[in-house]
Amino acid sequence: MIPSDHFVRFYNETFKFLDERDDLPRYYYVIAGRQKKRLLELFKAKGLQAMHDYWSRIRFEENCGMELELHPDRFVLLMTKCPSLGKVIDNDAGPCRRYCEHCPGWVVPLIEEAGFTVEYNLVGLADTRCVMTVRPKSAAIPTRVFCAEIDAAGRTVGPETPVAYGAPAHAKEKQP
Repeated sequence: MIPSDHFVRFYNETFKFLDERDDLPRYYYVIAGRQKKRLLELFKAKGLQAMHDYWSRIRFEENCGMELELHPDRFVLLMTKCPSLGKVIDNDAGPCRRYCEHCPGWVVPLIEEAGFTVEYNLVGLADTRCVMTVRPKSAAIPTRVFCAEIDAAGRTVGPETPVAYGAPAHAKEKQP
C-alpha cells in the first residue's frame, strides 16, 4: 500500500500534468462515472441520509476534520481540515492550482443525477476548509461551485468567485 503522503503528492502531480493539457475536467468526469456505479442508486433511494452515512464513513477512513449536519431539507458537510490539501500544501512541489476541484468534480455530477442540487464553497487553495450543502432539486436552488471566505460555522462571509469545474461539453465523446 502507498502511504498517504506519497499518494497525495502523486495525485497532486497528476493533476498538474492533466491541467497543463486542459484534461483535468475530463479526468474528474471519468471519476464521477466510476463513483456513480457505487453510489448513485444508494443516493437515489436513501437521499440525504445515505449521503450523511457515506461521508460519516469517509470522515473516519480519511481522518478528516469534518462536521456533518443532517436536516430534513439539506445535508451540510463542513470540512474543517482537509488532510489531503494539508499534505499538498506541506510539500516542496506546490499545489496544483485546481487541486480542490477534484471533490466537486466527481461529487456534483453524482449528486445531481441522484436528484439533488449542490452548493459547494471551496473557500480557497490555501485554506483546508470547504463547505458542501446538498438539497433536493425541489428546493429550487441551483447547483453552483464557488470560492468565498467562511466564518467558523462555515457560513459564507466574503464575496463569491465562481469556479469553472467539471467536464467539458465534449467529455462524453472522449470518455474511455
